[in-house]
Amino acid sequence: MPPSIPGPASPLLELAIELDRTDSRPLAAQLADALRLAATRGQLRSGDRLPSTRALARHLAVSRTVTAAAYEQLHAEGWTAGRHGSGTYVTAAPPGAEGVSRGGEVHEEESSSFQGTLLTPGAPWAEGIDRAAWRRAWRAAGDNAPATLPHRAGVPEYRAAVVEHLLRHRGLVVEGPAENSVLATGGTTSALAELAASVLPRGAAVAVEEPGYQRAVEALHASGVEVVPAPVDCSGVLVDSIPEHVSALYCSPAHQYPIGGRLPAQRRIALVERARAAGWLIVEDDYDGELRYDVAPLPVLASMAPDVVVHLGTTSKILTPTLGVGWLLAPERVSRAILEYRELTGTRPAPAGQLLLTELARNGDLGRHLRRLRRELSGRRELLVTALTEAGIETAGDRAGAHVLVPLDDADSERGALTRLRARGVLADGLSRHHRFEQQWYGVALGYAACSREELRATLPTLVRELGGG
Repeated sequence: MPPSIPGPASPLLELAIELDRTDSRPLAAQLADALRLAATRGQLRSGDRLPSTRALARHLAVSRTVTAAAYEQLHAEGWTAGRHGSGTYVTAAPPGAEGVSRGGEVHEEESSSFQGTLLTPGAPWAEGIDRAAWRRAWRAAGDNAPATLPHRAGVPEYRAAVVEHLLRHRGLVVEGPAENSVLATGGTTSALAELAASVLPRGAAVAVEEPGYQRAVEALHASGVEVVPAPVDCSGVLVDSIPEHVSALYCSPAHQYPIGGRLPAQRRIALVERARAAGWLIVEDDYDGELRYDVAPLPVLASMAPDVVVHLGTTSKILTPTLGVGWLLAPERVSRAILEYRELTGTRPAPAGQLLLTELARNGDLGRHLRRLRRELSGRRELLVTALTEAGIETAGDRAGAHVLVPLDDADSERGALTRLRARGVLADGLSRHHRFEQQWYGVALGYAACSREELRATLPTLVRELGGG
């Protein structure tokens, strides 16, 4: 008889689950809590097969009674389901949750399959990309000869194109040759993971805006970094509230995500002074800094303090996540450490997206797209904000980016608004999922880039009715 081939290991066995025997809560309750949290965060996903109670007990060094009790609790709550003769599987959320959890958390797989109007922030205006320019750039990128050795820092032509882009669209003058100053990245979260792994001491504390970009939080946390909150107001991070013991601050000063404010000049100066005095790094996420519709944006922090600022950019918001590329501009010691890390681990950002962006920039198609993008999103924002304001509904955030915030009073109001909108065929986003710690801000964030202008216009009466409480 041929040997049996083992099936794939359960994702559960790869999670770091810690059970505290000094805790007053039973071990089974601790385990159920850990599995529930993993499903909520997406570490366990719908369809994932759980190990047997015996295998999990052996893995965690506990009795089978503990794992069986935890499984029974999750099954009773609807987090798991059994399949006859097959095992126990995650359902990701209890029946009736309809893919939305934590008061409105929207998962990407739900967004991609949602049958209705998608108003979640973070998605780009992909339908506005000139398809002829897109095809032309791919053909030109394909004319490049296959590389013999990997470009750890990024394709040289791409890095030069980024330097030109930063000068034209962000007013950032990059000193020295591009090969010594700019690194290609796989995007913001991958850049943060590399930064944490190569520069920050393991266990170091990093302050992150609260509320803020939770993928950045998870990238740092997964790299062994302690994440601490940096409170914000409508103008961005509160400099005096940043904890003293941090090694770095991650922030979005051009357009705070998700509140939408712009960090004033006085706070920028105070932030740089604190960083220099305390030896911090400031990680500046300039995720949509090109998208400003009222006045010219304030200079990027990297132009003020290149000695302490790591500047991150991405193509995901101005073009499409298809490219999977971004860039990093950092002090030389930081860039050198990241390159050494890539050399040791054999990693580097994929070149295909870099080559495509290079061709878009070379032909002027990137600049033309950005001009169209600003005109289109400015008009959409005006359409949305005018309709809400005329109905007496408050909005927050600068005239920038691709989303607007409708502040609400409490968590119940947020959940109710999201539920009503979803029932009317509109998928929006709540501020609940943008908090890692106790929720302090409440509201609905409305993205206006992913849908068509016609869809947005048709949805306005629903938004006014459901967000106005009428």
